[in-house]
Amino acid sequence: MAETPSRMVDLSTKAPPFTLFNPRKQVHQSLDELKGAAGTVIMFICNHCPYVKNINKALVNLTNKYLDSEINFIAINSNDYTKYPEDAPEKMVSAAKNLGYRFPYLLDETQEVAKAYDAACTPDFFVYNKDMELVYRGQFDDSRPNNDTYATGDILDDVIQAILNGRKISKTQIPSVGCGIKWKD
Repeated sequence: MAETPSRMVDLSTKAPPFTLFNPRKQVHQSLDELKGAAGTVIMFICNHCPYVKNINKALVNLTNKYLDSEINFIAINSNDYTKYPEDAPEKMVSAAKNLGYRFPYLLDETQEVAKAYDAACTPDFFVYNKDMELVYRGQFDDSRPNNDTYATGDILDDVIQAILNGRKISKTQIPSVGCGIKWKD
């Protein structure tokens, strides 16, 4: 498994709009309808990546912690599922159900959204404030599949707390590391 770091998109960049298919609900959903009043976390994830599997339990715990807040989470799968069938829409539905995802898990079949966000890996996290300006891009926490650090989401949690409590977010941010997005030919 080759490690791919996230690209450090410029802070204050506006979130590119999108409308993507939600295989679980069988509807298309837009960023405008899913964004949070105080902030939005956009996560590029997939089913097969060991880096995503490593954080899944902590990710569910973290997102559940903010269910009744003004922070919304949106997961996007941009992988080429013809080459990686574990990331196919029906498998996304199964994964969301089995893992307890309570956030939308959307399919970026054309990969245009991943390109617009300059997403590079799974997992890749982008946090936007209420004005949909990028305030954080980077890692979930320091855990990796092969290190001895337990996944907690403490870094992402601190960013969310800063948004909700009006604190400044450090501009010193560490890129996420994961599997490279599986691009179509």
